[in-house]
Amino acid sequence: MNVAEQLVHVLQRAGVQRVYGLVGDSLNPVVDAIRRTDGIEWIHVHNEEAAAFAAAADAQVTGRLAVCAGSCGPGNTHLIQGLYDAQRSGAPVLAIASHIPSDQIGTSFFQETHPERVFVDCSGWCETVSRAEQMPRLARIGVQRAIGDEAVSVLVLSGDVADLPVDAPLGDEGFVEARGALAPPASQVRELADAINAAEKVVLFCGAGAKDARDELFALADAANAPIGHTLRGKEWLQYDNPYDVGMSGLLGYGACYEAMDDADLVVLVGTDFPYPEFLPGTRTAQIDRDLGRIGRRTPVQVAVHGDVRATLLALRPLLRAKPDRSFLDRMLARHVKILTGAISAYTGDAKQRSPIHPEYVASVLDELAADDAIFTVDTGMNNVWAARYLSPNGRRRVMGSFWHGSMANALPHAIGAQFAQPGRQVISMSGDGGLAMLLGELLTVRRHALPVKTIVFNNSSLGMVKLEMLVEGLPSFGTDHDGVDYATIAAGVGIPSLRIEDPGELRAGLAKALATDGPVLVDVVTDANALSMPPHISAQQIRGFAMAAGKTVLGGGVGRMVDLATSNLRNAKALG
Repeated sequence: MNVAEQLVHVLQRAGVQRVYGLVGDSLNPVVDAIRRTDGIEWIHVHNEEAAAFAAAADAQVTGRLAVCAGSCGPGNTHLIQGLYDAQRSGAPVLAIASHIPSDQIGTSFFQETHPERVFVDCSGWCETVSRAEQMPRLARIGVQRAIGDEAVSVLVLSGDVADLPVDAPLGDEGFVEARGALAPPASQVRELADAINAAEKVVLFCGAGAKDARDELFALADAANAPIGHTLRGKEWLQYDNPYDVGMSGLLGYGACYEAMDDADLVVLVGTDFPYPEFLPGTRTAQIDRDLGRIGRRTPVQVAVHGDVRATLLALRPLLRAKPDRSFLDRMLARHVKILTGAISAYTGDAKQRSPIHPEYVASVLDELAADDAIFTVDTGMNNVWAARYLSPNGRRRVMGSFWHGSMANALPHAIGAQFAQPGRQVISMSGDGGLAMLLGELLTVRRHALPVKTIVFNNSSLGMVKLEMLVEGLPSFGTDHDGVDYATIAAGVGIPSLRIEDPGELRAGLAKALATDGPVLVDVVTDANALSMPPHISAQQIRGFAMAAGKTVLGGGVGRMVDLATSNLRNAKALG
């Protein structure tokens, strides 16, 4: 046995079934050890950046450790974009960064970089194996840190060290694969209960950290007559079947969430590290989070609770006095319906016949046709907006993107990792043409592994989000538009069935056919480059910016089937009243 084999055996014992990467020189001993080991598979990609994105998606879909690898120098530095995404998304990922020959380190050798320095900022743990005796202990530590911290671990390993023989037994040590619950201090829970009991108008603003506490969160909203708003990452867990829902805040937001927070006496941040303070009202604020370092770093917090969301809400509920007055909640639910109903015209009626095709119409039809347990991966940019406003969560669907790191080109490699992790589920990549172009080679990965990923390209020949950023600054768009590309022809050229849709009358049938086809399919939809989206709240400076940028069409944006849910919630509220 050599060091590389020990590493692979540790990965096996940690439940790892595949490693994403690109073979090469210093990494060869590890790849060969994988080749000779049953139960673990090498997944060849065409850029190591895609390997890291795929591992991040794999980890988020399964909740288990995922692994990627890169060879020395440029090989492993390609990983960094996807590792930043994984680290900021809380995905447990181990990256194997192979290194130049150990006796050449520090000599400016061919392809020399310093991965032990390079990866520190995008990981929670980064260490170097310099002697055979450090293995397998360092591998076990890296695995456990990735799982325990829900973060990236990086193991730096020179090729010659990976090839060293070892005679130490592996042992039978296991791994702790699930984090324990963090109970909050009773004094902090009591202080939060007092603040909620004293407030007349309470709003709960929740993120993905509340995903395991839906019932407890709804019980709190019921007792406090509190509207519930959510972040983009919280949407898939909290929006569906939620009678207190008032939408989402932020640049991609919709509905009455911002208005509700602005009008509240107390805003409770629940399991969220929402990064945009301009969308937080600055009124009296409480925060619940298991990570103490997140509390108060976005907006001043008067009441802080350090603990898991579910454990905190369970301890909080007996201390609350039920509020008899529903007027604030009912008013915000009514406001939410009004806002959504007013915006719905952006994708109904005339928009269905409009050419170039409205991207909002594409997203709304895709939402209707997709499987109830589909996994959507979403490119950064305007596709984030369409996903936020049109994809309907139901407790079974997943929506994934580079929502924290904001990297372009994430959707297709995320889809690759998600499809490997869940081969029986429908995986749909909502790709922007800019994002797809950036890692276009990953279509070859889809074809090579015959992955049944459905790639829906929103092809507007423009960087739409950048155009919007320029508009709000009063700048004419420059460098955002480019020549049209027929991605359907490109996909066909690499052996992926494809179709190109330019007529809105052909959209529904085309998407339905693609989703029903076995194996990979790419659908190239030519969409309107001028279809941009307004956030729920804009400043006077931003309004001036729009006024200065003449000749552009900015649409408020519809919200898909969410208006039906909001109307139902309001109807139920009136019945209760």
